[in-house]
Amino acid sequence: MVKIPMPLTPFHIGPALLLGLIFFKYLDFPTFMLANVIIDIEPILVLLLDLNYPLHGFLHSFLGGTIVGFFLAWIMNKIRDDLSPLLRFFKIEQKSSFKSILITSLSGIYIHILLDSMVHMDIKPFYPLDLNPFLSGSTLIWLEIDMLSMWSFIGGLLIYAIRIFLIRRKLTN
Repeated sequence: MVKIPMPLTPFHIGPALLLGLIFFKYLDFPTFMLANVIIDIEPILVLLLDLNYPLHGFLHSFLGGTIVGFFLAWIMNKIRDDLSPLLRFFKIEQKSSFKSILITSLSGIYIHILLDSMVHMDIKPFYPLDLNPFLSGSTLIWLEIDMLSMWSFIGGLLIYAIRIFLIRRKLTN
């Protein structure tokens, strides 16, 4: 059974939100959220442009992901100050350095590749090697990943709500 990826596959947002908030002190939150979905530009372009190319090709490898990760880190470092008003509005402002943005970018992209590697047969995470040691043999892997995503998203929303509550409580005291 082939599952068509949805644009910016939503199942990456749940784990990104949860991990991004749990490790908020160490990760650049907006970079982490974007890094967890940016790799899906590849299947989106393949589908939209009807390309004769695997849905999960080079960008879904650690080599391709690393290149995207450096590019994303460079961009996020350049626009980081412009994001400050939005981050302040959502009460998720942080100080960041290029080093933290780069580590965050690569971490998010590698998590995306690992999650997708468990499910998609066309992924070759160690390209140019033609193997995927992470591919699950479970017939329920789609359900497992979707459930992980859903519960992670709910957990992330809960952590965010607690964060907002504590910030407002601190402001009123």
